[in-house]
Amino acid sequence: MSDPRYQIDVSVVTRFLPEQSQPEQQRFAFAYTVTVLNSGQLPARLLSRHWVITDGDGKVEEVRGAGVIGQQPLIAAGASHTYSSGTVMATTVGNMQGSYQMQAADGKQFEAVIAPFRLAVPGALH
Repeated sequence: MSDPRYQIDVSVVTRFLPEQSQPEQQRFAFAYTVTVLNSGQLPARLLSRHWVITDGDGKVEEVRGAGVIGQQPLIAAGASHTYSSGTVMATTVGNMQGSYQMQAADGKQFEAVIAPFRLAVPGALH
């Protein structure tokens, strides 16, 4: 069982962006809105991110960086942080997953897992 002081829950909502996509050039743009909920007992700062993006052809791209959208938010216990970002793929369907490196107020660093979620052009899945 994991330590109740260090609990982060991540939820994601995705949407296809037809206005930023160019299907004839195999360019499919997606937005995703992430909510990072600190369900632990201590405030925690989101230090960095690691994304694994896999398109429908199995091509994998990894993205690492400090914080999210230029921020390293401190999330109080019981509070959440929501942000939106996006990605472009060469296929109509793919998925993303990853993790956030967090640091609790007591100095302990821990990982918050981001479960796989699907990116899909509407009607691409039957």
